[in-house]
Amino acid sequence: MQEQGYIAKDLCFDEDARQKLINGITAISKAVKSTLGPRGKTVLIESTSHTGGLTITKDGVTVARAIDLYDPVENLAVRMMKEAANKTATVAGDGTTTAIVLTEALVTSGMNHMSTEANSTEVITYLRDKTNAIVVELTKMSRKVTDAMLLDVATISANSDKTLGKIIAGAYKDVGKDGIVTVERSQSASTYAEVTNGIKVDRGYSSPLFINNHKKDECILDDVKILVCDSEINNIMQLETVLKDVINNNDTLLIIGTCSTNMVNTLAANVVKNGLKFCNIPPPNFGYKQHELMQDIALSVGATYFSEKTGDDLSLVMSKDLGHAQRVVIGRDSSVIVTGKEIGDDITTRVSELRAQQDITRVKADREFINTRIASLAGGIGCIYVGGDSDIEQKEKFDRVDDSVCAVRSALQEGILPGGGLALWNLAPVIQDSYEDVNEEIADMILRDAMRSPLIQILTNAGKDAYSVMGEEDLIDSTHGYDAKNERYGDMFEMGVIDPLKVTKNALINASSVATTILSTNAIITHARAL
Repeated sequence: MQEQGYIAKDLCFDEDARQKLINGITAISKAVKSTLGPRGKTVLIESTSHTGGLTITKDGVTVARAIDLYDPVENLAVRMMKEAANKTATVAGDGTTTAIVLTEALVTSGMNHMSTEANSTEVITYLRDKTNAIVVELTKMSRKVTDAMLLDVATISANSDKTLGKIIAGAYKDVGKDGIVTVERSQSASTYAEVTNGIKVDRGYSSPLFINNHKKDECILDDVKILVCDSEINNIMQLETVLKDVINNNDTLLIIGTCSTNMVNTLAANVVKNGLKFCNIPPPNFGYKQHELMQDIALSVGATYFSEKTGDDLSLVMSKDLGHAQRVVIGRDSSVIVTGKEIGDDITTRVSELRAQQDITRVKADREFINTRIASLAGGIGCIYVGGDSDIEQKEKFDRVDDSVCAVRSALQEGILPGGGLALWNLAPVIQDSYEDVNEEIADMILRDAMRSPLIQILTNAGKDAYSVMGEEDLIDSTHGYDAKNERYGDMFEMGVIDPLKVTKNALINASSVATTILSTNAIITHARAL
């Protein structure tokens, strides 16, 4: 009789285990790497989770996520490859295809070069140390992004689509270096960008009676006093002191906080009947995110944040506790607060704290939330609305725009490198005539093969032989290479063939991490499957 909770296992060892891992790696890599470069091909995917049961994409991470293999050992390799891709996407937002190409090359080259005489532990140690040294060299090689280069980064990451590149680059120029650009699906066939120079709050008016611009269904307030609180306001008497001053001075008041139905009706009645200038919007988001966003809003407008969490009493609110904004535009679902003042030291300090917090955050959703907070405090917020003539076209274009937006952000943060795989090609180890340690020689051979693989794949997808192209030694150096799209040699920066440093280095780091784990594996245990 089988024990309760007992699950039979299959074991796989040595050459058989390694071969199955290679089979899985080859399968996912072959599908994903065909998308790499300006002449990469699209992949058609059948999936119940996609519109109409299928999608067409050139986005490497979308292709990778769609792949699961029947054999459990091969599928373990696929899952590890996905890990390299997902980690790269989480930190840099792009570079998933490069991460998979590098991982495959590291593993296959490692299997070929690591003989039984080699000390696999020593080889892996050399691989990790040399990878770290290459990352340092990549950082030294990088250049800061200029406005002219923004368009090149955006265009290349959008698979050489100049129209999308212009929209994305324009949005980033408008929001500034501390701003953020997000991507949404458009309700029409057109693709366009909207930029908000202020604090965007994802909440609209609590009653349509607050609307004073009926053409746009908006409540527009100028020279606004702002109360920020998370305590529920149940009746008008809780704010008696503040309201008395506001009414006497004929001021405009915006309440960002939860108001009961009776309170909303009282405010709305005074707006309609007495011509007072009030409006209320509920707090944005939920839970801890709501508390942090409310703190940010209070800091931006110069208000005292009254919170139940810190035991504040709303009856003690005075006029000096109110914030101020030059203009507030409140719509049905969202609001924009334009403060109209310079960024102070307190906001600069908060932004620095958020950047430090972001550096240690590994969950992509949390990193995006911190990005939004930084943009609200110190920059503008842009949104690119992606349209298409069909759901399939819109999905494919959305993936490209999302990758490009992340790539531009990464380029602005850490700089750019010569693209087309040239940076990694140039830093590939040169094999010496002799080595004191054979394990170091093996590590160099593995890394040389791997670091040349992205450039080789880009040129292969363009129908070229990489070694013939790169054999033109007088045309190739640290920044001069080959533009696969336009089939010409030249300075990669001048030709606009560039890659973000953050994307390239994280692809290499994550590929090395996964590959060294696979290379050190000799036994694999999986759940037994019924025949």
